[in-house]
Amino acid sequence: MKNQIKQLLKSGKFMVGFIVFMSILLFITIYPFFVPGNPLQMIGYNSFIPPGTYISLYDAVNPNVFVYTLRIPGAAEARIVNTLPMSDREAMRDWLVRAGMPEAAIDIYDPETLLALWNANYDPDERIEGMILADHRAYQRLNNRIQGMFDPSALRLYSADPETGEPQFQAPIADTDYIALSDIVNIRRLPLGTDNFGRDMLKQLVQAIGVSLRIGLIAGSIATAIGLLLGLISGYLGGWVDEIIMFVCNLLTVIPGFVLLVLLAFSIGPAGRSVTIVGVVIGLTTWVWTTRAVRSQVLSLRNRDHVNLSKLSGHSLPRIVFKDILPYIASYVVMAFILQVSGAILAEAGLSMLGLGPSTTEVATLGLMMNWAMSFSAHIMGAWWAYFPVVFVIALISFSLNLMNTGMDQIFNPQLRD
Repeated sequence: MKNQIKQLLKSGKFMVGFIVFMSILLFITIYPFFVPGNPLQMIGYNSFIPPGTYISLYDAVNPNVFVYTLRIPGAAEARIVNTLPMSDREAMRDWLVRAGMPEAAIDIYDPETLLALWNANYDPDERIEGMILADHRAYQRLNNRIQGMFDPSALRLYSADPETGEPQFQAPIADTDYIALSDIVNIRRLPLGTDNFGRDMLKQLVQAIGVSLRIGLIAGSIATAIGLLLGLISGYLGGWVDEIIMFVCNLLTVIPGFVLLVLLAFSIGPAGRSVTIVGVVIGLTTWVWTTRAVRSQVLSLRNRDHVNLSKLSGHSLPRIVFKDILPYIASYVVMAFILQVSGAILAEAGLSMLGLGPSTTEVATLGLMMNWAMSFSAHIMGAWWAYFPVVFVIALISFSLNLMNTGMDQIFNPQLRD
């Protein structure tokens, strides 16, 4: 056993999968200590808030916050580029085309060049021939907005008078005024933004990983236990017992496992589909291939010399099975368990995408997060942060577990052993 463990530690595939999987476990264990709170608490009133760092605007204009004056080159141009909407850019292009400039020479996706063309050619007093007065006024208002972006005194801060309640001038806000982020009391970092309900995606994802792993462990334990027990009995006893067990396995093999899983989940109903129940259902429908695999291993071991010696010594059936046969297939059982866990996580994701996953509002799973994102059209609205991290995590967990299994197979399988 020690030699096999040393070989595992030298296996590149196993170690890569193990490190990735343990890193995921370490992250979901540590992160809640730094960002506590309910992952399903709605903190935003907007759907699909993009990733970023958000500060309280109310605190930012607080008179107690110290204001620094900084003259950063290009700040005004960058501000205009960021705030100039596409509709205004298209209107600027339309006026320049009407003024006689070739449309091919105007790039609305290059705001700096577009602004330079506008400032060099636009005359608010010039009325182009054929342009109605309403359009002429609209272009004048557009020009006023654009020029107002350069006005350092365009913003002023007012506060309500405590006695009359009337707005009272407090201070101008210049384009060179800056505040330190450390002076803002209320800051919220959303590395993955929020979902359609305004909930922190990263906190939700951390919880979902833990819950999906729990489903995988429940399902994997049940499927491996059933498959191991039936495989040991079928392979060792043989005869009519083996025929009955294999008949059931063949029957269940004909029926697609996922279809059977869907039917069972649907028959339970939403009220009974808790996280634990879904794990149990997945485990009860995925033990067949483990049974067949364990049986084939036992068939090759039951006539070994040490097993025959144990029979001649009068040892009981449980002792022979669990003492003389099981240790030789223990590594194979561990590999089967790893694959069962990986398959259960994918099965839960598939069930939840069909609306047949855990029916709960207290916790999230990876499948439920995908279901919520698709139900509220995150892929149509361009809210990639609502579904891509979930897909990536599911793939990463499956990749790490399957890589660990491949590394173990190369060590324990004599046909693949280096």
